[in-house]
Formats: sequence, structure tokens, C-alpha cells
Amino acid sequence: MRDPQSIPGEDHPERNRQALQSLALQEGMCLFGVADLGPIRETFHLSLQQAAERLPHAISLGLRLSDAILDALKDGPTLIYKHHYKAVNYCLDQVALRFVRHLQEQGYSGLPIPASQVVDWEGQKGHLSHKLVAKFAGLGWIGRSSLLINPFHGARVRYVTILTDMPLACGSPVSLDCGECQACISLCPARAITGNGYDMAACMEKLKEFSSRRGIGVLICGMCVRACPFPEVHRNLNR
Repeated sequence: MRDPQSIPGEDHPERNRQALQSLALQEGMCLFGVADLGPIRETFHLSLQQAAERLPHAISLGLRLSDAILDALKDGPTLIYKHHYKAVNYCLDQVALRFVRHLQEQGYSGLPIPASQVVDWEGQKGHLSHKLVAKFAGLGWIGRSSLLINPFHGARVRYVTILTDMPLACGSPVSLDCGECQACISLCPARAITGNGYDMAACMEKLKEFSSRRGIGVLICGMCVRACPFPEVHRNLNR
């Protein structure tokens, strides 16, 4: 059992949060948040539940994708988008490892969840939902496209999660939504996004089709990520 007097920051969750946020900025992350896992723990994959049992908080880190690469998408994924997608996931995983090292040096546990790893092939799910963690960390909302939408970056962010027992001040979900925007509906090549919801089966069929393109070989698309207008809205507001 820890001796609270021997561990810096044991009673300073806000101070701990600020220190980790500074580390995230140093690592080039565009988004940082902390979620209380209580409301979403039941959504974890069975293989994660025991390891995460004594870890009450989740650190959510977001890395912005390249606008130039996304804006060049016309009807599905390109080879350069595939490489970028994989490079961003690798970068997120490396940053997560450095966060774990920092947490352990402070005397706490850190469990990094891969940025992109499927453990439930039928449901196409990972150990947990990074976007759900980000939502409960206050980084955005789940949009019509079923992506996490951030007010400043739209859907153009990929996320990684680190579970920890470090005392941290947590965020909370934001009271925002997509409003009347339907930009992703018209751009979805699978017609999987409608005013009534998101059709995962239709999306998966199109992803499988894209994966058969020469050089792609993975289940990616990128069109709904490109479609979200929130980054453009933010740029216009700041001109």
C-alpha cells in the first residue's frame, strides 16, 4: 500500500492534471482530457476488465491529422492517407508509453490502450472506445458519423487512452451536438450516415471494398473525417 506522504501529488488532483497536460503539449498533442471511468467501465472488453479494475481514471490524448492529406480525399482512402493513419497511430502509442513511464516514476500505475487494435472482430471493437473516453473527458461529442467531434478540430483527431490510478481532476461531457449540420451525410460513400443514425454494417461493407484496393489492405476510409466542417468554422471565427 502506498504511503501518501511519500508520493508527490497524492492529494493534488488538479495539480497532477496540469502537469500531465503540460506533458501532452510537449509531446505535440492537440487535445488532453481526463475521464472518470465509473460511467463507462461496463463498456470495456472482457479482456480488459480485470486489469483496469483498480484504475479509476483515463487520460485521453488527441493528435491532429493532416488537413492537406484529408482535403485531398475524393472517393475513399489514398495510399498517403493509409500511411498517415498508421503513422499517427504509432505516434500516439509511443506517447502513451512515455506517459506510462512518467506515471510509474511518480509511483502510480499506467495502462496504455493501443490507438488502433481490434479485439472483437465481429463487432470491430477494441479494448475500449477511445471516443467514448474522450467524450467523458469533455473533449467533444459523438456526432452523426459516430465519430468524436471536437469544437475546434472537428473529427480530424485520433486518440489514445491511458488508464491510471493517479489522483486527477476529471472532465465531464459537453452539452453540444451537430445541430443542423449534415455535411457527413452527403459525403459518406457507403450511405451509412443518415438523419436517423449510423449504419455500421453498411460502413463495414464499404471499408472491405476499399481494403481490396491495391496497396490499401486495411479497413479505412476517411471521408466522414474529411467532411466534418468544424475546423473550418473555427478558422473562420478566428479570422
